[in-house]
Amino acid sequence: MPEGDTVWQTAQRLHTALAGHALTRFDLRVPRFATADLTDRTVLDVTPRGKHVLTRIEGGLTLHSHLRMDGSWQVYGPGERWRGGPTHQIRAILGNAAHTAVGYRLPVLELLRTADEEQAVGHLGPDLLGPDWDPGTALANLLADPARPLGEALMDQRNLAGIGNVYKSELAFLARATPWLPIGELPAGIPERLVSTAHRLLEANKNRPDRRTTATARGTTTGRQPGPRLHVYGREGLPCLRCGTPVSKADQGDGSRERPTYWCPQCQSGPTRSH
Repeated sequence: MPEGDTVWQTAQRLHTALAGHALTRFDLRVPRFATADLTDRTVLDVTPRGKHVLTRIEGGLTLHSHLRMDGSWQVYGPGERWRGGPTHQIRAILGNAAHTAVGYRLPVLELLRTADEEQAVGHLGPDLLGPDWDPGTALANLLADPARPLGEALMDQRNLAGIGNVYKSELAFLARATPWLPIGELPAGIPERLVSTAHRLLEANKNRPDRRTTATARGTTTGRQPGPRLHVYGREGLPCLRCGTPVSKADQGDGSRERPTYWCPQCQSGPTRSH
């Protein structure tokens, strides 16, 4: 599931493949920009911003994309078979002599002036993996609405950018609070710890092929198989790694979009929601 660490990895792959090279192919398969042709222009850089990808191109233009739930960017070499999905799911193709980047199922794809990037990403809070990361601002944003459920506050990209549904559940577990607990009711010191833990986990995972939040996922030197990579996410009905209670699952959202949420009913205190 694309979250801040996944998007950071995507941007790094695109930057490595495209930056510093002139485009030999530029094809946007969305009606508004279908006639745009930027061939022969050089890609300057590819930068992640929260869950957004900004591909900056010579001439003061930026290709803005967002992966949301199932979008992806794939990079292929000459003659390599494209494997990201059927042809009708392709939304963008950016190619040079050595690599071709193909965007599949991109729900957000727009070409804008680089000077106008803030129109697309200016609403975001501090980026957990960005140069603008500011834990104090992120904490203040989270606590600005004390009555808001913890899970919703963490998922709001205006508070801090990069947390998705997986990290929401994992961070709530590590805070020993259900995702429905009003954030203002967290014990003293826990909000600060949440912010620092979120930053630490995304930083640790940005270079890993498989996201993990548990120490047991690292395995041991004894040759035993590594343990589960996540504490609660995706583990409905399985025993909690801390207490053994079966992990619960229910939807959480602000009314516009519901997301599956996981928690341990024994280890995490606060209100819950039935299936």
